[in-house]
Amino acid sequence: MTDLVDELEWRGLIAQSSGLDALREALSSGPITYYCGFDPTAPSLHHGHLVQLILLRHLQLAGHNPIALVGGATGMIGDPRMSGERTLNPKEVVAEWTERLRQQIEPFLTFDGENAARMVNNLDWTSELTAIDLLRDIGKHFRLGTMLAKDTVARRLESDEGMSFTEFSYSLLQANDFRELYHRYGCSLQTGGNDQWGNLVAGLDMIRKADGEPVHVLTTPLITKSDGTKFGKTEGGAVWLAPDMMSPYDFFQFWLNTDDADVVGYLKTFTFLDREKIARLEAAVAERPFAREAQRTLAREVTTLVHGAVAMADVEAAAAALFGSTDPRKVDAAALADAVAHLPSGTVSVGETSMVDLIIAVGLEQGRSAARRMIADGGAYLNNTKILDEDAVLADADLISGEFVLVRRGKKKLAVGRIG
Repeated sequence: MTDLVDELEWRGLIAQSSGLDALREALSSGPITYYCGFDPTAPSLHHGHLVQLILLRHLQLAGHNPIALVGGATGMIGDPRMSGERTLNPKEVVAEWTERLRQQIEPFLTFDGENAARMVNNLDWTSELTAIDLLRDIGKHFRLGTMLAKDTVARRLESDEGMSFTEFSYSLLQANDFRELYHRYGCSLQTGGNDQWGNLVAGLDMIRKADGEPVHVLTTPLITKSDGTKFGKTEGGAVWLAPDMMSPYDFFQFWLNTDDADVVGYLKTFTFLDREKIARLEAAVAERPFAREAQRTLAREVTTLVHGAVAMADVEAAAAALFGSTDPRKVDAAALADAVAHLPSGTVSVGETSMVDLIIAVGLEQGRSAARRMIADGGAYLNNTKILDEDAVLADADLISGEFVLVRRGKKKLAVGRIG
């Protein structure tokens, strides 16, 4: 059986730690309790948080006890960024986002059994802190020199806008979370992204100073592309995990478009496939890159992990309906609507628009004569059915979810007719 730490290193899930040998010994000595925090500074988690969720799951599958913390308190402040103060969102918004994040996190963990997960909100104990408590019981364990030396703090202090005391104090609250979970549940390991290293170490130092107990921290690396550029940006921004902010279809397509040079590394990090399966896919990338088998596997695995098997099936059915012979009216309407969202489109009317007018309206041909030739040559399709009668008029029965029709020229050129 592969050592857990070795497995996590092979998967690219370890950047820094407070000591891998000590952590390895703790993990092998019996179940430990560990946690990761997620701040509701947006209404959804994104691909960076996905790395943390996967690490939490790996540790739970190995028999350890997870705690997922949603920062109802720290989310009101926001972890300091390299540039610019965060907007302080209203309490009602933070509470709403806290619930959204909780619902996104839950499917990644198991909440029953011997090593059942816990879900906690740091507002439960932070809201009880007085200013005197914060200064006496927490602040006394921190040294200004150490706090000022943090990379984020140093950069912000050198900028024109500086840093408010509010954001400067964030690390005190996160450190107190670790100590609180240590006292309540015996939590001895905190995980997070590598940009959280300073905050994680602050919690470790606080427990060692206040309680004299050894605990551990572990960070995951920032995931980059093979050329060193940042991973996870799209034209629409971040790769969100919430389906109402990035559709499962677009999410699937993002992973499907992974470069050959990156796909094996992402299979290790973002999926739970075993080494033998990943090795086979790595060989497929080298021998048959045109087949994109590794990319399809990656997209399926990650989309299923985040959105579930039903959504994944709907995505694949919608993709097949675009270029296959499947009747798109029999495919999940929402998934198909996401799939055609970025296609060229035109406005059409039921009972009025002829097939010739339809082809022109969606931009597949410029004039009526060309549209007629397209039909006569057998190259025009309505909802994957060849158009035979140029004078036929668009009917209610042609509509997909009563809103649009799919028009195709030849095998690959698609457009959408939307009811005006």
